[in-house]
Amino acid sequence: MARTTTPPDITVPDLSGKLAVVTGASDGVGLGLATRLAAAAAEVVMPVRNRRKGEAAVAKIKQQYPDAAVSLRELDLSSLGSVAALGATLRGENRPIHILVNNAGVMTPPDRRTTAEGFELQFGSNHLGHFALVSHLLPLLRAGRARVTSQISIAANENAINWDDLNWERSYHARRAYSQSKIAFGLFGLELHRRSQAAGWGITSNISHPGVAPTNLLAAHPEMGRAKDTVGVRVIRALSRSGVLLGTVETAVLPALFAATSPDARGGRLYGPRGFRNLSGAPAEQPVYSRLRSEDDAGRIWRISEELTGTAFPVALSMTDPAGGR
Repeated sequence: MARTTTPPDITVPDLSGKLAVVTGASDGVGLGLATRLAAAAAEVVMPVRNRRKGEAAVAKIKQQYPDAAVSLRELDLSSLGSVAALGATLRGENRPIHILVNNAGVMTPPDRRTTAEGFELQFGSNHLGHFALVSHLLPLLRAGRARVTSQISIAANENAINWDDLNWERSYHARRAYSQSKIAFGLFGLELHRRSQAAGWGITSNISHPGVAPTNLLAAHPEMGRAKDTVGVRVIRALSRSGVLLGTVETAVLPALFAATSPDARGGRLYGPRGFRNLSGAPAEQPVYSRLRSEDDAGRIWRISEELTGTAFPVALSMTDPAGGR
């Protein structure tokens, strides 16, 4: 069945004079986000792991928008050293950041893999890498009174954090480990807003999810032990093409784009597609997933993440945390 309705879209405000940073912008949703932000006249920094893919992404944006201000930086979220190096580079450039979209991610490697520091790959890249990045960029985010949008997944509404074995050393389960990484990341995104409000950082932080669309997350990734596309991604592509239930890469961009740019998007909220089971459709605010509502869990993962990454945010006092720590 072919699509017969006009796909949803949003109006992005003029972003002239704004500096935006988008992780994972070399393809898929990240490239779509970078393109839309550049089209709205933002200057877009694209930190990428694969420079060849990054250069191709810049060329694609420039082909559509010849005057777009886009540039690459190096970033491997599975290496805290790389994260720290990007932070030092951008702090050295000393330019306020107005928009940060934490979009990059890895999904369900079939066998347990680890980051440079030995963390389970999904937990280490999806959550800890971004946690450390925000810490390193905090002065620039404060200077720009930034909007920080962190991309989670519908997987954050299932399974749980494996508190007794965060790195899945005893019994690895790919999907549960992926869910854990997105639950932790969602807790962080909401806690960042609470701490910013309590400490007066001036940062607005929210979270988003893209629904389900045919991105490359489930495609072949030989470097992760996945030699060919999964059955899941082939089904998603077929349903997306037919217009049944699922979105496209273009519509999957919209929740994060809305959360990061709309004057109607607020901090401490979740944005996702409003279609059937929130799998596709126009972006809208949604109830925060049950697994992301505990401020105690948020404080716990924040504290653990500081310890694991060797980073530290300024102490933020709050009504629920009079001593600045949980």
